[in-house]
Amino acid sequence: MADESTVTTTIELEGTVNARDLGGTPLQGGREVPRGVLLRSDNLQDLTPADIEVLIEEHGLRTVIDLRTEYERDAEGPGPLESDDRVRIEHHSLYPATGGGTDLDLDSGTVRPWGDSSAGGTYPDELPTVRAYLGYLARRPDSIVASLRAIARSDGATLVHCAAGKDRTGTVVALALAVAGASPDAIEADYIASTPNIEAIIARLVASPTYHDELSGHDPAHHAPTPGTMPRVLELLERDHGGVEVWLLAAGLTAEEIDALRARLTAA
Repeated sequence: MADESTVTTTIELEGTVNARDLGGTPLQGGREVPRGVLLRSDNLQDLTPADIEVLIEEHGLRTVIDLRTEYERDAEGPGPLESDDRVRIEHHSLYPATGGGTDLDLDSGTVRPWGDSSAGGTYPDELPTVRAYLGYLARRPDSIVASLRAIARSDGATLVHCAAGKDRTGTVVALALAVAGASPDAIEADYIASTPNIEAIIARLVASPTYHDELSGHDPAHHAPTPGTMPRVLELLERDHGGVEVWLLAAGLTAEEIDALRARLTAA
């Protein structure tokens, strides 16, 4: 890895184990993502009243992007932020609307090919995580675009989360950071920052009936972020689509929205 790195700011909450502020992520030209703009986390189901106040009052939380599937949301039930009118929650699953799934089944062999499912390549030689993350883009470009649009439009901090806060969340955050001008190394550093939390992440998910059967008995290390994944995803986007911004334009994000997203993530 190059000398760029993410200045990880852990958000200490009782109800999460993988929450952090992306502020401090280095950008081109010596800039960095400001704090209190883009947050990421694992599941928010267990937030305490004190946690909610920390997020809203100390971190300026105004928008939550929930990337979980409808199955996951129904199984887990309403989260504590659902009834707080200070925060807007948007649901943008990265799985097909008719399917279940979580971000923990990357070795199941069910990842849809990158691109149009009837004509896209399967990238058989790529890492399972690379194929999975490209699969998110192939299956649900609408959700990717809606998530980035929400970040651009928020009048406060936006928090992106899924179940573990590393795969689906990592993909959306990586694209946002790429638009802002973060290098692949800086994006990779943020992605890998979930690694020290993996045992706590898996323990927390195993304790939930929603994920217990899927994860019980698993070695947490098996689910840790895979080094090299995000740079490779960005490389393939560049090679096959001309880069992140070109792909986003084709997926429905406008040039004005891309500019707004970049401004949101670079304004001091």
